[in-house]
Amino acid sequence: MTLVAFNICNAQTSINQDRMITPLPTSIPYDKEKAMLGKQLYMDTSLSKDGKVSCNTCHDLKRYGVDNEIFSIGADGVLDEPFNSPTTFNSVFNFVQFWDGKAKNLADQAKNPFINPKEMALKDEAEVVKKVEANAKYKASFDKIYGEITMQNITDAIAEFEKTLITPNAPFDRYLNGDENAISSQAKRGWEAFKSNGCVACHQGQNIGGTMYQKIGIFEPYPNQENLGRYEITKIESDKMVFKVPSLRNVAKTAPYYHDGSIPTLDACVQFMAYYQLGRFLDQQTVDDIVAFLESLTGEFNEQF
Repeated sequence: MTLVAFNICNAQTSINQDRMITPLPTSIPYDKEKAMLGKQLYMDTSLSKDGKVSCNTCHDLKRYGVDNEIFSIGADGVLDEPFNSPTTFNSVFNFVQFWDGKAKNLADQAKNPFINPKEMALKDEAEVVKKVEANAKYKASFDKIYGEITMQNITDAIAEFEKTLITPNAPFDRYLNGDENAISSQAKRGWEAFKSNGCVACHQGQNIGGTMYQKIGIFEPYPNQENLGRYEITKIESDKMVFKVPSLRNVAKTAPYYHDGSIPTLDACVQFMAYYQLGRFLDQQTVDDIVAFLESLTGEFNEQF
């Protein structure tokens, strides 16, 4: 048994209190002027090759920061595979961005879609800057806030907007804050099962994930080996099939699941995780209880402007 597998199996006896789940803050500091500019950029389809794709196309604010597709559709109808689009909601709390962790923060992440041929498909960063410069309103805003239009300033504004995409006050947050009636008895059983089965070993902290890398397929090989995760970046053998652990916040709203979007429903996702990560099958009642707990993680999104 690997050390990782050992830790997961014994999570119920080895997890420290500071590694458990904590409520989201109701707000975090951000620069409103920058964020307002960032929202305009986030929603702007003109900043793509075909004028039809924006950040919001794949990370829809009305769909909890996703598009609910297995793979998103980029400029010119190109399928953006092999990764399912992760949510931008609460992404500020992730320790890195993208499934494979290739971006260290939100601003670093915001660069990639503009020039990714499967996403917004612009030629290079210079073309992104040129398109933004061609918009008189953008030029006035950037001159006022930053003094100039650069790729760094463009991505900084988008990142500032994405800081606002938090979803506090989930029923489970209210439960953690002392409201015993905030979640159902079934969700409470699910929370206990979530802990006792070791799920909390990886899905922990205020974002209930997004705090570490983990291998998918510890006890059984994951069937889809098309992309090897961190290994594609590091070329380190032990990084094969290692991905950023996703946040479980709003997970009931962000199907399909896994990095490849291969699992369509939450109950199947729970059972598959038990099989691949824990080497066991869960009875249906336990699965249903955990799903009820996961459904209690849907928070409130209030647009700031």
